[in-house]
Parts: sequence; C-alpha cells; structure tokens
Amino acid sequence: MSVDSEQTASETTEIDRLSRQLGEAIADLPEYEKFEEAKSAVQEDEEAQQLISQFEQERQSFAVARQAGQATQEDVEAIKATQEELHALPVMERFLERQETLVDRLETINETISDPLVIDFGGEAGGCCND
Repeated sequence: MSVDSEQTASETTEIDRLSRQLGEAIADLPEYEKFEEAKSAVQEDEEAQQLISQFEQERQSFAVARQAGQATQEDVEAIKATQEELHALPVMERFLERQETLVDRLETINETISDPLVIDFGGEAGGCCND
C-alpha cells in the first residue's frame, strides 16, 4: 500500500469514527430523545393509528383515482379533513412540534458541518451536477 493510500485509509477511518460519534451525539440530544418519545406515543395511540391508516388509505385511493383521471375535489377535501383530524390529536400535535424542533436542531448542525465545506452538506453533498 502506498503512503497516499495509507493516509487516505487512515483519514477515512477517522472520518468514519467521527461520523459515528456525531450520530451518537445526535441520538443523545434532548430534542432527539423527545422526538423518539413522541413517536412512540403516536405508535401506541390507537386513535392516532386508526386515523393514520385511514389517511394512508384515502391517499392511496386518491392516487389511483388521479392516475385514472377520476379524482375529484371531494377526494382532496376528504384527505385534508382526515389529515386535519389526525393533526388535531394532542399526541400528534406533540409529535409534530417535537419533529419540527428536531429538524431545526439538525439544520443548525448541518450548517455547522457545511460551513468549512462551502456546500450544504445535508442537502447537496450526495448530489451530482447541481448548477
């Protein structure tokens, strides 16, 4: 193995180690922990699960109807009504609030990582040919 290859392998190992540490640190954030608690609460809430299933079913039916050219405004309104009913549940409101808080925190972390790279690490690092 050449010196350059050894250095590259060493740098890759260090980056992998730091990435794991970052992931672990994010998992330890209070925002992440609160998000996970809220997510579990939604998963355990029977009414929320019922409305989620209903919403997904309506959304799938609408997609099929739209592809067939048979979607109506009433279909759209039914989906919106179910979504509003779902989002009005206290357990879901808490989940959405905590999700937004976590996303805000992750965006701040992304900005910190992206600063020295002169790219949006989370948004563009994996992309190709962004003009």
